[in-house]
Amino acid sequence: MTYDISVIIPIYNVERYLRRALDSLLAQTHDNWEAILVDDGSPDACGTIADEYANKDSRFKVIHKTNGGLSDARNAGMRIASGKYLLFLDPDDFFHPQLMELCFKAAEKEDADTVVFTYHHYYRTINKVRHFLHLPDSKPSFKNYRDIKSFTTDNIFDYATEYSHPKDIDRRWAVKHCQACFKMYRTSLVKDIPFVKGIYLEDFPWWSEVLLHIRRCTILNLPLYYYYPNPKSFLLSSDTRRLADNLEQSILAAQKVYENAPADKKALWEKRFLAPFQHYLEKKRRKMNG
Repeated sequence: MTYDISVIIPIYNVERYLRRALDSLLAQTHDNWEAILVDDGSPDACGTIADEYANKDSRFKVIHKTNGGLSDARNAGMRIASGKYLLFLDPDDFFHPQLMELCFKAAEKEDADTVVFTYHHYYRTINKVRHFLHLPDSKPSFKNYRDIKSFTTDNIFDYATEYSHPKDIDRRWAVKHCQACFKMYRTSLVKDIPFVKGIYLEDFPWWSEVLLHIRRCTILNLPLYYYYPNPKSFLLSSDTRRLADNLEQSILAAQKVYENAPADKKALWEKRFLAPFQHYLEKKRRKMNG
C-alpha cells in the first residue's frame, strides 16, 4: 500500500489524551494515510491503546520500544515512514479534520517540499485559563474551510522566524516558530535528518537544519493544529534551571548546524531564530541568579 501521508506520534505516559489524538486521524477528510505510533516504553496503558487501534484499522502501525526520549521515538517512526509526506502529532494534541486534505492538496498543486499551518491560539489560551480556574477543558470547534488562500515561496528564509510578531516579514505569511508539528514535509526531504537525542527542545536544531534543505514552501495561514496545554509537558512542568540547561544544549546543537551554512541564510537565521532563543536563555539565567 502506498500512502500519501505518514503521521508519527511518539507516545509516553499520555493515556488520558491518546484516544482523542488518534480519533482526530480517523476523522480526517483525507483517508490515504498511515499513523506510526511509537510506544516509547510508556508505563501506562498507552501501548495497549495503540495496539487496540492497530487491530481495528490497518493504517495504524505500532512500534514498542524501550524508553529513549522524544527524539529517539520520532527517529524510530521516521525510519519506517512510507508516505510521500510526513506529519508529526504530539499525543496530547489533535488535528483539525481537514488538515491532511488541505496540506496534501497544497503540496501537490504547488510542488512544495513543506506546507506550513498554525495552531488554534484560542483553544490553547482558553484551556490554560480554565486549568488555572480548575474548570473542565473547553470543547474544540472546527471551521469548514473552502476556497482557502495560500502563499508559496522558493526562499523560506525570507519568511521564517521565531518571533510571534515579526517586524520585517509580512505577518500573514510568516512561518512562525520551530515546532515540528506545525508543518507537513516531503518525506524524502527530512527522513535522513534525525532529531538530536538526549535533549529537550529538540525541535529548534532539527527545524534549523530542515530550513537549509527546503526548496519550495507553501504557507497556509490556517489554525489546523490543536495544541493542548498539558500541565505535565516539559515546558509547563520544568523548573527554570532545567529549562535553561536544555535551551542552552538546543542552541549549541543548532549553532553547529550553521557553522558552514551560506552566509545570507546564516545571517537571517541568527537574527530571527538564534537571537530570540539567546534572549530567552538570558532571561532564564537572570531569573535563576536573581
